[in-house]
Amino acid sequence: MSIFWNIWIIGLTLTNLALLFWVLMANRKVAVRDDEAPENRTTGHVYDGIEEYDNPLPSWWFKLFLATFVFAGVYLIIYPGLGSYKGLAGWTSHNQLEGQQQKADELYSEQFGEYSAMPIEELARNSDAMKMGLRLFANNCAVCHGADGGGNYGFPNLTDHDWLYGGEPATIKQTITGGRKGAMPAWAPILGEEGVHETAEYVLSLSGREHDAELAEAGAKHFAQNCVVCHGSDGKGTQAMGAPNLTDDIWLYGGEPQDIRQTLREGRNGVMPAQQDLLKESRIHLLAAYVYSLSLPIDEQ
Repeated sequence: MSIFWNIWIIGLTLTNLALLFWVLMANRKVAVRDDEAPENRTTGHVYDGIEEYDNPLPSWWFKLFLATFVFAGVYLIIYPGLGSYKGLAGWTSHNQLEGQQQKADELYSEQFGEYSAMPIEELARNSDAMKMGLRLFANNCAVCHGADGGGNYGFPNLTDHDWLYGGEPATIKQTITGGRKGAMPAWAPILGEEGVHETAEYVLSLSGREHDAELAEAGAKHFAQNCVVCHGSDGKGTQAMGAPNLTDDIWLYGGEPQDIRQTLREGRNGVMPAQQDLLKESRIHLLAAYVYSLSLPIDEQ
């Protein structure tokens, strides 16, 4: 943590403690004398004939409040303080995390090392390794691709054989390691709304879907001028660019006519975050094997 944030957090903490101490002392009342007038012993609040007494806190209660301030002061001295000062205990959450990670690495390094030496194809058929891969997937991938890898709207299904960038083991590992950035430009400014409708009908025709033949014929010209550079002249896509195959019936953002028009009109931007800064290479290797195993036939898993 930088010196600025250390000062900020400690400053807020000390300010809050000072304000709380002031509130406690400003509202402190000493015990009422027996000869004090009864009307001076109430707050003046009356509800349904019931008066609220303005009695002081019990002595033991007030002292407990003071004890909390003493505890807070001692805590700030013993545990991390300002700048590079780590407190008398020498503890920081960052150091504790690193220590726990080091212990985990020592515990599992031999097993991960063994798995790292195995080819992904072989590792994907190792049931013990895939149990560990499942946990890695659940912690890092399931939030987007689903617990079963079946995908969500805008996030690919990993259990089929439709791969935007290729489903070979090395390609899957490369995708996980460096991430991917897909971009489908918005064509409305170039095609206009009529051109969007025509192109959408042509895209529907590529997968044998019901479409308007007259509009699709006009859309074929738009497709040839603007789309073939990524999706190819036959519409089967280009994995090197992450451009999807438009001739099947698998749609990342929905395959209904209105969904296709929306994609053409506004464009799409997909980001697969790189895991190389979050996971060690041995974990990525195991995770790639697990993802590869998701699309294998059941009898091969």
